[in-house]
Amino acid sequence: MTIFQSVLAPRIMCKEGFLAIILLALGAAMNVASAQTKMGSNENTECVPIGSWSVPGGGKISGPDVIARAAKRSVVLLGEMHDNPEHHQWQLQMLAALHAARPDMVLGFEMFPRRVQKALDQWVAGELSEAEFLAVSDWNAVWNTDAKLYLPLFHFARMNRVPMVALNIDSRLRRATSAKGFHGVPENEREGIMPPAAPSSAYLDYLLPFYGEHERSGKKKGGASRDDPDFRRFVESQQLWDRAMAQAIHSALNRPGRPLIVGIMGSGHIKHGYGVPHQLKDLGVTEVATLLPWNSGTNCGQIVAGLADAVFGVGSLSSVPHELPRQRLGIRFEMAQDAGARVLQIEKGSIAEAAGIRDSDVITEAASVAIKRINDIVEIVKRQAPGTWLPLKVKRGGETIEIVAKFPAVPK
Repeated sequence: MTIFQSVLAPRIMCKEGFLAIILLALGAAMNVASAQTKMGSNENTECVPIGSWSVPGGGKISGPDVIARAAKRSVVLLGEMHDNPEHHQWQLQMLAALHAARPDMVLGFEMFPRRVQKALDQWVAGELSEAEFLAVSDWNAVWNTDAKLYLPLFHFARMNRVPMVALNIDSRLRRATSAKGFHGVPENEREGIMPPAAPSSAYLDYLLPFYGEHERSGKKKGGASRDDPDFRRFVESQQLWDRAMAQAIHSALNRPGRPLIVGIMGSGHIKHGYGVPHQLKDLGVTEVATLLPWNSGTNCGQIVAGLADAVFGVGSLSSVPHELPRQRLGIRFEMAQDAGARVLQIEKGSIAEAAGIRDSDVITEAASVAIKRINDIVEIVKRQAPGTWLPLKVKRGGETIEIVAKFPAVPK
């Protein structure tokens, strides 16, 4: 029986007994993985061996201790790289262990904006099929990452009737904030989001390189500085996202019984406490546990005190057998008013970035097929054979240009 089979088996014993089994299973799995790493792996995993926990700046810690400490907090934030299957498997393991300790739980997801909350409620209540849930929640538009990575988490919530909460905001509000700044957006268009707490100096230093990378393929050339008005608006848009998630978590804490709130979100919103933890503290929520997966082979110099409460070693994708991912263009988008897919965000290192697609471009055709429905672009890209080129027609400003997206022999 695998760790996942054991933790998801029917609960035919008392909560304490079930928790003991989970903690023993977690410890056993970690010991086995660690032994396997020492026996045969030549990856640089010494700082956080696969299957082991470490406190940044403080050394090793046992899995049972991590769970016990986290379960005593009000909020637990679980980080991820969105397209990394190993991270989502780790999250499922964490949910099972935390649920055994604190069954009165609420799961918050960065992946969903508030406007689709009804779909989340219907899914947990068992009223929607998988396909219906993904359609009603507008998955392909609001997240556009392979749903297979997240479905085990969604099924865990449904199986255990754990409420799911949409933590995010509509992408239009984030774009408006990027363009105008928070105070440039009318109050009635802010979805109830309050002004974010001021960023720390360290957070500004942390975001500056990301902004430089974001602008490198866009309109701006040259280096950016902290005083750059565009950079400050970029920071405000990031903080808006952090604040939105913090407010949704804060609201969920006020449910009867004050349940444990577990947030599923990108690691960048958690690291060093700069993002969501910083905004939660401003809202008076200080009992927050931050836990991150740690990819084997990552530079150990990045594990510094304050990075997170604990990190868990996972195998690198190159060393873990799994099915090839589907073809991905690497954009987040919405349907434009007059048809076409309006690009909201370009993923760094994606096929879209390499092709020269930009934020706010509207893709009107792909492979000579007009983009009229939200799934058109998704289905066309999924059917694209590895190693082939996809011609696109794109509206940019007042002109229509042709762009070729070149797909590698192995999907990215």
